[in-house]
Amino acid sequence: MKNRPGDDPEVTASTQQDGDAATDLKWYSLAQEDVLRVVGTGLDGLSTDEAADRLRRTGPNRLPEAAPDGPLRRFVRQFRNVLIYVLLAAAGVTAALGHLVDTGVILAVVLVNAVIGFVQEGRAEQALSAIRDMLAPDARVLRDGRRATVPAEELVPGDIVFLDAGDKVPADLRLVAAKGLRVQEAVLTGESVPTDKEIDSVAADAPVGDRHSMAFSGTLVAAGTGRGVVVATGAATEIGRISGLLTSVETTTTPLLLQMEVFARRITGVILVLAAIILAFGYVVAEMGFAEIFIAVVGLSVAAIPEGLPAIMTVTLAIGVQAMARRNAIVRRLPAIEALGSVSVICTDKTGTLTRNEMTVTTVVTAQRRFAVTGVGYAPHGTIIFDTQEVGPGTHPLLRDLALGAMLCNDAELAQTDSGWTVQGDPMEGALVAFACKAGLMAGDIRHANPQTDAIPFDAQHRFMATLHHDQHGAATIHVKGAPERILAMCIYQHAEEDGIGPLDAEYWQRAASEIAAQGQRVLAIATRSGPEGARKLTFDDVEGGLTLLGLVGLIDPPREEAIVAVAECQAASIRVKMITGDHAGTALAIARQLGLENTEEVLEGGQIDGLGATELMERATRIDVFARTSPENKLRLVEALQASGLVVAMTGDGVNDAPSLKRADIGIAMGRTGTEVAKEAADIVLADDNFATITAAVRAGRTVYDNLQKAIVFLLPVNGGEALALIAALLLGLTLPITPVQILWVNMVSSVVLAMALAFEGPEPGIMRRPPRPASESILSRFVIWRVAFVSILFCAGIFGMFIWAQQQGAGTEEARTIAVNTLVVMEIFYLFSVRFLNSTSLSLKALLGTRPVLIAIAVVTALQFLFTYAPFMEAFFDTRPLSLAQGLTVIAVGPVLLVILEIEKRILLHRRKH
Repeated sequence: MKNRPGDDPEVTASTQQDGDAATDLKWYSLAQEDVLRVVGTGLDGLSTDEAADRLRRTGPNRLPEAAPDGPLRRFVRQFRNVLIYVLLAAAGVTAALGHLVDTGVILAVVLVNAVIGFVQEGRAEQALSAIRDMLAPDARVLRDGRRATVPAEELVPGDIVFLDAGDKVPADLRLVAAKGLRVQEAVLTGESVPTDKEIDSVAADAPVGDRHSMAFSGTLVAAGTGRGVVVATGAATEIGRISGLLTSVETTTTPLLLQMEVFARRITGVILVLAAIILAFGYVVAEMGFAEIFIAVVGLSVAAIPEGLPAIMTVTLAIGVQAMARRNAIVRRLPAIEALGSVSVICTDKTGTLTRNEMTVTTVVTAQRRFAVTGVGYAPHGTIIFDTQEVGPGTHPLLRDLALGAMLCNDAELAQTDSGWTVQGDPMEGALVAFACKAGLMAGDIRHANPQTDAIPFDAQHRFMATLHHDQHGAATIHVKGAPERILAMCIYQHAEEDGIGPLDAEYWQRAASEIAAQGQRVLAIATRSGPEGARKLTFDDVEGGLTLLGLVGLIDPPREEAIVAVAECQAASIRVKMITGDHAGTALAIARQLGLENTEEVLEGGQIDGLGATELMERATRIDVFARTSPENKLRLVEALQASGLVVAMTGDGVNDAPSLKRADIGIAMGRTGTEVAKEAADIVLADDNFATITAAVRAGRTVYDNLQKAIVFLLPVNGGEALALIAALLLGLTLPITPVQILWVNMVSSVVLAMALAFEGPEPGIMRRPPRPASESILSRFVIWRVAFVSILFCAGIFGMFIWAQQQGAGTEEARTIAVNTLVVMEIFYLFSVRFLNSTSLSLKALLGTRPVLIAIAVVTALQFLFTYAPFMEAFFDTRPLSLAQGLTVIAVGPVLLVILEIEKRILLHRRKH
């Protein structure tokens, strides 16, 4: 390697990654000579020996691999739930009682719950692996002054790397040469069009999307050629920094899991305190034997613990997951489906999420007219409208001339695939071809009749593209397109439509370009002139003056039509939608207005976010709906600020730059078709159709899941409460237990679970998307739930004890009376199921009484099992049951309608109070 006099390779080469100060160097702001000096290299690259030495010191160009959790650890993690601990405690109690069959049933429930969670989360936490796969496998470098191809892992700071169209950038490069170089950086910045690159340094505070002198690892070269010096490899690259953010981001716990943990702790505490009081009362006051009272207290504990609740919660969530899969939303973590129901803010990326990630010409301006262009994406279908009227291909000849220039000064091609129309080449050029087709031109015919003879490719320095064409008669024509200010400087004439060619009105065109840009559109100017006779080469002198301006075109990545509808639905459900993008502020505001976001007057940019403290950012993040030029750190801070304000945040995105905030959000939602693997693995939910509107359906499903879980709790707890109250009354009054612990387990684990499972299939309540999201801090045991549980528990206790005493008065033995009490309890459960299905409306209607298919199946199964429980001889050995007569059975059934009528009267009283 050749070194400048005074350079110390040992010092300069190690500067890049051996010190914190060097790691923070803003390479894009340094002059080319300074960069080469700091990394200790020259334009002829490194020697093989020097490269090997640096590789030993800096390490390979790959991201550090964290040891993933193995299957066993992931399986064990499924048991880290307080409700699972309650189930295991119940299993321990039944084992202590010697009822090993019941112990096996409970443990089977725990195992099924764990397996479902394990399978659902099988591909979780693979984001870092997905990022590693983005690094290029090979790179072309200068070694020993000659070109060589080396594995990308062997790149070191100081290597000179060559870039060509189609290459994946293998490391972070400070560019030292660029010719027409354009790099697709959407995975890092969210911008929908490639970024023009140049070698001049930029401001030190420039955001990632404006660092035009850099080519970042993992991005894709869209056009042109270039060379760059490696300034960062592996973990020190921009992608490596995002990888580091992912490892440091803490995932949040969903509102349901937090509430269920609190609920489980509270109910466990109440049970233990109550058991201790009863134990003390029986042993000290009632002077019962310790073994006798202890067995009774164990029965009380078994009665009060809702053993089936964790299984029902898991199954309800799993049913919600299946329903979402049918709507093209893949739920990767079970609790995520419910958490959507409490989402109050959706933070969404713009490009590819709210928009199509396909540039479209929407505006055309000529010297006297302004046209609107319809159609979306690259499909060559749509219309051109002037003054609300559709324009035909021959109506305005100038429009055809402008479309001809747009198609010929162009290297892109459109192709129709199974998934729709796609572009081969630059997205903006693809949009121009689609526009020309809408103007009535056929790409194949036009290009065949006017073959391209020579071209000046687009370059960030001269900011235009020019092409030379010859028609079938040999006449030469030059077409030019580029930045409006650059093209205007090259024009002296304009096509004034009916008035023919006239002098250029620069002020008019500057004003028109500004108006189009103010709408968030990217503006291109298109000009033309006749070529020199017999010319076969195109030079800068041929286009630097004497051009005739044809017009301006405005391009934008338009919002998805379904996204506009979905945003409106979210707002109707009191869910605020916020756009967080790496694109420019003007473009972001324009899209926000088309989408109908709430606050489209303000925009907060990434540089401004960096300067805000935590308190001020919380206030701004809550008020503002549009955030532009954001970095991954900005997105992460915004999500955290919204969460600190007490909001439940869903984050959508598709790029590498979205991954940290997807992981940090309460719900991360990735795009399945256009999203990177990094984003998918960091997310909780993946949208298979990339449709923002699917989120609205997911929110509806989430709210339905929560409603059904609440119904299951309101159904299960009174059953446990009634059993517990019956046992407490018997113990305090010194009476015989009306129902034994093993019979309680039968009810709790069989009939209660089967009936409650039917609630998991209930559809959404009317008006579910017109109510505000529930607060994340709202307890699952609301005042209504507590009242309903207490009231129905008393009714169940009265039914159990009343029928037990009635049976004894009719001459039944203890075992027969207990069998009657158990059957009464199950009948009351069945009729209570009809009541709990409609918490906010009457259950005394034909539709409600007929029930749904799952409800009828559950009732049939429970009825059959209860007949088995009562009349099967082997069940008598397990549960000490006795067969009942027809009269006894009819008396038991009669209790059910009485319970339903009482509950309906209570429901009407409560509904009347709510209204008044």
